[in-house]
Amino acid sequence: MTRLAPTLQAFFTERLIRQRQASTHTITAYRDALKLLVGFTAKRAGRPPSGLDISDINAEVITSFLDHLQDARANTVSTRDARLAAIRSLFRFAALRHPEHAATIEQVLAIPTKRSQRTLINYLVEAEVNALLAAPDRSTWVGRRDHTLLVLAVQTGLRASELLGLRRADLHLGTGAHVACQGKGRKDRITPLTADTISVLRAWIAQNDADTPATPLFTTIRGTTPSRDALERRLSLYVARASSTCPTLREKTVTAHVLRHTTAMRLLHAGV
Repeated sequence: MTRLAPTLQAFFTERLIRQRQASTHTITAYRDALKLLVGFTAKRAGRPPSGLDISDINAEVITSFLDHLQDARANTVSTRDARLAAIRSLFRFAALRHPEHAATIEQVLAIPTKRSQRTLINYLVEAEVNALLAAPDRSTWVGRRDHTLLVLAVQTGLRASELLGLRRADLHLGTGAHVACQGKGRKDRITPLTADTISVLRAWIAQNDADTPATPLFTTIRGTTPSRDALERRLSLYVARASSTCPTLREKTVTAHVLRHTTAMRLLHAGV
């Protein structure tokens, strides 16, 4: 066995999981990036991944790999730089364990990121927000669920993962009404709720009795937590429906993250 295999394993088990206590999303992203890199290097070297050593993944190979991501896999510059960040993290870890590869590691850590052109932030104006919130058919259970979710998303600016991960216990609808969640980077967040949002949430809870405080706030008909893809599909459906009354929506790509941008712009316009 070469030094690369145990170093990779220790990077995930010791560095990411035990020391940094990285989130599942971070671990998955790093795993995918390094899996692509090892596969690319093995193919280039003509050896199986188990036969690779740290010296085989040098700055020249990594630079070619990053070019491959953009040229062959059509990755964006931001994705390319995210993959590079995972590789740098691995090599910073390896520097402490394998000083004999210091020269190779130093060259890898010196690989620069690429500057990408910043795109304008997309968000919805009030007329578009109103049309979107009116799109779900509230005569059905699914429509009421989706309407509640969209109202909460637009008012709080929670990320999709935060919305889908909410439990009944995370809602506090009395004095000082707010929603609490653990956001990106394991940061605890408390977001105040407006009177309109409180009314919608109370109506939703009243027709969905919770067995325990840990019961998910939003579920599928089968009682499972909706996936991120399912949320995006439902959102696309309502955007298409709302476009009939608000044509400007046809000119915009609306995702769950755009609703987060919308919250920020509404706060900015309100003088916050």
